[in-house]
Parts: sequence; C-alpha cells; structure tokens
Amino acid sequence: MSSEQEWTPLPPLSTGLRGRCPRCGQGHVFSGFLKLRSHCEVCGLDYSYADPADGPAFFVICFACIPTVILALWIEVKFEAPYWVHLVTTLPFLLLTCIPPLRPLKGWLVASQYFYKAEEARFSTAAPIQPPMALPADEDSRST
Repeated sequence: MSSEQEWTPLPPLSTGLRGRCPRCGQGHVFSGFLKLRSHCEVCGLDYSYADPADGPAFFVICFACIPTVILALWIEVKFEAPYWVHLVTTLPFLLLTCIPPLRPLKGWLVASQYFYKAEEARFSTAAPIQPPMALPADEDSRST
C-alpha cells in the first residue's frame, strides 16, 4: 500500500507483546491463539517473512517448565505428596506459566524479525580454493 519510508520504526517489544502489526502498530498479527495472519488488515504488511519457529516454545521451556519441575520435585521431597496433590498444585502451575506466555513471545519474535530485518540464512557457493603458489627456491640454500 505505502512505501516503507512512510512508517516510523516501532519498538518490537511494545507491538509484539500486544500482538500488533510491527509496521503500523494498529493491525493484528494473529488470527487465532498462535496462528499468524497472512497480512495486516490496516497497512497490508505481508507476514510471510515471519518465521519464529520454535523460539516461543524454547523460551517457555527455559523460563516456565524448569521452575515447574523444580516445584514438583520440592513438593515431592519435602512432603512426600501423593499424585493427586501434584495434580492440583503442579499441573495448574505448569499450565499457567506455559500457555499464556506463548502468544506474546511469538508476537515479540515476529516484530523483532521485522524491526531488525531478519531473513533466512542464505548460503552461497564458496569460491574454489586455489593451491598456494610455489615459492622460488633460493640458490644459496641448496647443498651440493
């Protein structure tokens, strides 16, 4: 719709965490809980560049699942709790710390890819390696 120069850069943290378009800040990035739209309904930005891959899941595993496992182990060691106690304590804690952060993290990664103009890696063919040239032999160093 409009050229890239007309849009002021928006910080990826504020647009991404709210699930807003990284270019205009008005449109939505998601059409479902984690499904990306094909384009922004306000500025028309094509979201085909966005590929957060497993980034959100990785961050959730590092910052939510590990503390949940530590909590479960602590409850087990300290209280020798039966399984139903884990069901009513650890499972809700796991669900509350793992599922809600996925959408804001994915939005932040998509907005960061746009802001920093991240692209897929492209590997080009390397130039052929040439063998080193032979150095001229010094006549004084030869022994007869």
